[in-house]
Amino acid sequence: MERIQRFFESQAYGVCTKLGEKLNLSASSIRLFFIYASFITFGSPLLVYLGLAYIINFRKHLRRKQNPVWYN
Repeated sequence: MERIQRFFESQAYGVCTKLGEKLNLSASSIRLFFIYASFITFGSPLLVYLGLAYIINFRKHLRRKQNPVWYN
């Protein structure tokens, strides 16, 4: 079970971890909230999760462009 959890955490976007850091909550409780809310509302929190993942990756991409490693 631990190997499966590590696989999904390494392949996930890190949305729950970022939210946990910002809100001072554990990432596992946020993951459980997304899972339970997805079952209750038929998957609409999944759209929120994917939207947040897109924003996080886009911001990471912008930071990488603004701070290049190699200067010409």
